[in-house]
Amino acid sequence: MPDSSKIPCDTLINAAWVLPIAPKNVPLEEASIAIEGPVILALGPRAEIEAAYVAQSTIELPDHIVLPGLVNAHGHAAMSLFRGLTEDLPLQTWLSDVIWPLESRLVTPEFVRDGTRLALAEMIAAGITCFSDMYFFPEVTAEEARLAGVRAQIAFPIIEFGNAWSTSAEDAIHKGLALHDTYRNDNLVQVAFGPHSPYSVSEADLNNVLMYAEELDLNIHIHLHENAQEVADAHKRIGSSWLVYLSELGMLSPRLQAVHATQLTTAEITLLAEAGVQVIHCPHSNLKLASGICPTTQLLAAGVNVALGTDGAASNNSLDLLGEARLASLLAKQVDADAASLPETIALEMATLGGARALGLGDTIGSLEPGKSADLIAVDVSAPRFQPLYDPIAQLIHTAAGSAVSHVWVAGNAVLMDGKLTTLDETSVVTAAKHWQATVNLSPGMNRPA
Repeated sequence: MPDSSKIPCDTLINAAWVLPIAPKNVPLEEASIAIEGPVILALGPRAEIEAAYVAQSTIELPDHIVLPGLVNAHGHAAMSLFRGLTEDLPLQTWLSDVIWPLESRLVTPEFVRDGTRLALAEMIAAGITCFSDMYFFPEVTAEEARLAGVRAQIAFPIIEFGNAWSTSAEDAIHKGLALHDTYRNDNLVQVAFGPHSPYSVSEADLNNVLMYAEELDLNIHIHLHENAQEVADAHKRIGSSWLVYLSELGMLSPRLQAVHATQLTTAEITLLAEAGVQVIHCPHSNLKLASGICPTTQLLAAGVNVALGTDGAASNNSLDLLGEARLASLLAKQVDADAASLPETIALEMATLGGARALGLGDTIGSLEPGKSADLIAVDVSAPRFQPLYDPIAQLIHTAAGSAVSHVWVAGNAVLMDGKLTTLDETSVVTAAKHWQATVNLSPGMNRPA
């Protein structure tokens, strides 16, 4: 007979460590989490939670750290099919000589479907429960995220010139608004405007994006100040930086998600802070393309929310957000010549609650708190590389923990159990990827270096 004095719940998770992130970013040892449906009911010392709650199922994780699901705040999921295709090229050459020609020949709804499934399989296994995506055929990405049970912000791409998905920026906005109508009340998928960059969208169309975004209360996701050449070109073309240009258009606000931001003056950091703009740092991709380094410590000191993104696997090769958190921390220490810069506690917050805030989801996900969605992951720290475990946060950030994720829940639903995907068929995902590898190898004009 169930104990009628206890509060019923669906699941109790008992773990060696629980990291709430908020309201206090303090690890809880030998702690438990009570979940009912999609929501966290309570968390705290195991003895207290077990005394208060009775569950239909109990999951014992005696060698695990449980923490909020990771939020990958910027990426291009389908580009996983271009992983490792071309290496050691700068951004403009990489785009113009390889990526854009290939996209014009190969990107179809089928390509996006298979590439998104590949990315989802990788992201789930690495503990990512929410991702932001900007790519062609966003309706396909949205559908695949929904089927996989993963939370997503789908920033539909807006580019002035014709491409695989739209004939113009006006056409893209029209299609994107229809996509928003489809997912208006969805619990997992939200739609955002995705103007590719200020240099690839006209002023008139940026003004239209701003008008619709304010009218519909939607986010705007944009590549901004990705490298020094972009900023130099802006000064030649318009007499100021693109950030100042967007400020003059009235686009700087908490709904704006500025991706990369590797080139910023002190005055521009102040602009971002005063407007409450979200900044998304993609350290691996930026280093790989020699694009520059986002000034994270200055941004954080100014009060700017900074999130983390993997970017696409074509310019990163990996979709490991804990790896991004580690690199973000190490970069800040080196750039500042200060070992105390960007400590692991802040790096982990950037990968969780910082990402949630950037996507406008800070009240729903990003931390383990009663009333929030049960988006959480477990990392198995029983392996030798995690021992001895004095500081669970340090081990997560600095010990390749992305490969040790064992369980993942999104809104209380398990999408990874004991290291096995539950909503995706890994064999079919890999088979499809190998099919595209053969197709790409047969595609003419890849211009890959010998």
